[in-house]
Amino acid sequence: MSRSSAALAQPQLTDVTLTRDDMGFISKLVYEHAGIVIREHKEAMTRGRLARRVKALGLNSVAEYCAYLKTPQAADEIPELINAVTTNHTSFFRERHHFDHLRKDVLPRLVQERAGRRGRIRIWCSAASSGEEPYSIAAVSRDVLGNRSDVDFKILATDIDTDILAKAEAAIYSPDQFDRLPPDVKPLLKLENSSRGEARISDDLRRMIAFKRLNLIERWPMSGPFDVIFCRNVFIYFDTQTKASILDRFVTLLAPGGFLYLGHSESLPQPHPQLRLIGRTIYERLP
Repeated sequence: MSRSSAALAQPQLTDVTLTRDDMGFISKLVYEHAGIVIREHKEAMTRGRLARRVKALGLNSVAEYCAYLKTPQAADEIPELINAVTTNHTSFFRERHHFDHLRKDVLPRLVQERAGRRGRIRIWCSAASSGEEPYSIAAVSRDVLGNRSDVDFKILATDIDTDILAKAEAAIYSPDQFDRLPPDVKPLLKLENSSRGEARISDDLRRMIAFKRLNLIERWPMSGPFDVIFCRNVFIYFDTQTKASILDRFVTLLAPGGFLYLGHSESLPQPHPQLRLIGRTIYERLP
């Protein structure tokens, strides 16, 4: 039976056991392809996520799935494995102080410098997940920019997970995701209600963003420079060596005077000579 035929078969998952050897194999494979470190205490979570792939392929056990991953025919399954083990937890205006800094301190200065001569402003959201972060960036940016056309403004939103990027591009969310938003930022998202009671981000915000699949440990096709880079709650999944390598590449693409935002529980893997801390997990590239 071909693997595509197996995917159509009725799943008969009988064994979700994840042995130490299988856990080591999966962890090594994920690290090699995505740089993500799966900690030992994440075994139960990993087992549950692998079980979904086992069922999707019509296999009988996690062990059988691991055996399949070792075959040449499994090349197309590697991205699905990465999708399965990737954590995607986010919300609109999460870690609000970053958006306040962008809205009040960064964007007004950039607009003042570059308006009138079609100057470029570029922001990179490097872990877009299901879209809440880049749409929050777009919302505060539109609030500052208004409808002016004398600034060339774009947001690049990337993620390694192809499934979650598709959700981000669709820009459709349940209303309860907006219910707890502060009243001063909720209108900035310019929500449009659908016939099914869902809320969709408005077209003018969606047009500000280009969504692309990107693996942070592989080659980056963009050349920059970026005025702002968001890399929040990503470094926690990498080891020190991977973090240091990615950080160096961020700095290379960050314009002098540009800003790097990390997550609330993150810090630089080591002091960087071209970055200075100017606020809570906010770094500025030195001239």
